[in-house]
Amino acid sequence: MNDKNFSPAAEPRKVHVACVIDGNGRWAQKRGLPRTEGHTAGEEALAEVVRAAAARNVGWLTVFGFSTENWVRPRPEVRHILSLHRKIFGRVDEMRRNNASIRWIGRPFKEKGARTPVYVQRAIDKAIADTAPNSGLVVTVAFDYGSRAELARAASRAAAAGPVDPTSIEKNLYDPTLPPVDVLVRTSGEKRISNFLLWQINGCKVYFTDRPWPDFDAAELDQALALLDGD
Repeated sequence: MNDKNFSPAAEPRKVHVACVIDGNGRWAQKRGLPRTEGHTAGEEALAEVVRAAAARNVGWLTVFGFSTENWVRPRPEVRHILSLHRKIFGRVDEMRRNNASIRWIGRPFKEKGARTPVYVQRAIDKAIADTAPNSGLVVTVAFDYGSRAELARAASRAAAAGPVDPTSIEKNLYDPTLPPVDVLVRTSGEKRISNFLLWQINGCKVYFTDRPWPDFDAAELDQALALLDGD
């Protein structure tokens, strides 16, 4: 990743970037590799993007790690992705070096329908606790996440407490402190947003790129951020 021409002062405003990290499997297949190798490369790309986002004074980076629909993938692939997420949540020292904290959104562990394995739950809880003191970039990983499930839950909880309106729904999202998304990134040539942050992306800019996620880099992040110029 080439950052030598970048000055942090070029993007002083803290913004929220959300990424649908698509194309890991196709990246691997194009190279004659198992799909699992693509997910491994995607995990490394995420680490690079976290470093780039921290350098650019991005306030929030939210990534679609594993959806509620992804459980139907072949079991060996799911097991590999789960192991990578434990690794993602284990990058505590690197997050500290970037003054970044880790958060998570998804189906709450103890609620009906949740499928996050216990060992991933523990990794998530530990990462959140260990990086909580960091005051810079907030990295939120959406795992066992689906926006429709989030909104249905929020509406149900809002209705149980009183009138249902935008304010009451927002208070009952998985992470009510997560600000609106400024720019949504979708990789691998797909021109759709999927079941991701449907409430939070209202009014945001959308950056589509043909590059698969393992090839997404600082230069592409700059192009996505450039959509906000003049806002």
